[in-house]
Amino acid sequence: MKQFLKDAKGHLMTGIGYMLPLIIGASLVVAIPKLIALCFGITSLDPYADGTGIWHIMKLIENVGWTGIGMVNTVLAGFIAYSIADKPAIGAGLIGGAVASSTYAGFLGAVIAAFIAGYSVKWAKKHIKLPESMNSVMPLVVCPLIATGLVAVIMGVILATPLAAINTWLVKWISSMCQNQSSQLVMALILGAMIASDMGGPINKSAWMAGNALMAEGIYQPNVFINAAICMPPLAYAIATVIRKNRFSEAFRETGKSNWAMGFVGITEGAIPFTLVKPQFLIPINMFGAAVGTAVISLLGAKGDIPPVGGIYGFVSITNGWAYLVGILVGALIIALLATLVVDFTEGDEGESEDIDVDEIEITFEDIK
Repeated sequence: MKQFLKDAKGHLMTGIGYMLPLIIGASLVVAIPKLIALCFGITSLDPYADGTGIWHIMKLIENVGWTGIGMVNTVLAGFIAYSIADKPAIGAGLIGGAVASSTYAGFLGAVIAAFIAGYSVKWAKKHIKLPESMNSVMPLVVCPLIATGLVAVIMGVILATPLAAINTWLVKWISSMCQNQSSQLVMALILGAMIASDMGGPINKSAWMAGNALMAEGIYQPNVFINAAICMPPLAYAIATVIRKNRFSEAFRETGKSNWAMGFVGITEGAIPFTLVKPQFLIPINMFGAAVGTAVISLLGAKGDIPPVGGIYGFVSITNGWAYLVGILVGALIIALLATLVVDFTEGDEGESEDIDVDEIEITFEDIK
């Protein structure tokens, strides 16, 4: 069971990895026409849905972006199934994701459909033996038929109604939290602290995956906080190496230069070499700074009306994007000031940080949104 859960997490992450370029591309195609329109004082392109002219063209472009966003569950399920059982499963997975969207089973339904498609193909490959002359029939006919048939029966008939009910309830509950200022503030504090707690570890990934699940349901506000919190720790240490240069060894000052880029695009792992110097102090500081930063974003009214793009540049996809930038800066400055107040990063050769080899720190790029 432990191995199955580990494999399942890997398949889910693969599906999300393929889904993210869709979300990012579609979000920007929605955001850019909106930004152009705002520059001319037009707050909505909806009145230009019919007619001619430049604003009608902008509305048509925006519609293409929304079409892409509507494919999130389809792509997610298709590539989870592909990760499990390769090409014979992808068709059934895509169909299952589309069914999940049309029946309002949502993200949960898409994931279940994907696992049904993938593991049914895996079972068929292992247990169904055909004559050698018919081997080509197996991946083209037998496996897709079994997988799609099971998806149709289980997702289209048995689980459609209960999953839709569960999904609708969850979406309404979380949407109400996003609408309530105090509840949203609590959400921002929790998500900010989780993202900064282990910088790419299981707690960070749990928050990140939850944000992607909600984004697939059309709830974008949590990802505003998640995307901002991801930027804060690496940006904080980049800032700290400049404003408190005397507190850092030469090696750490060099590492800080790369953290400008990591903070800009959103790679939390950039803060790991610094945090490992004295994690007992620096992990709580990272969590505190990111929580305060995301709380500032909530209080200043940054809104995720469309799927937000990650990184500092993601402010272009957020309503009141200035609040997003202010929150990131506040969180990063808090971490930078407190970290350098508590820890001396010049002790690398003889202090507690002597075991740290920056070159051996594994930095993944899974946090790029």
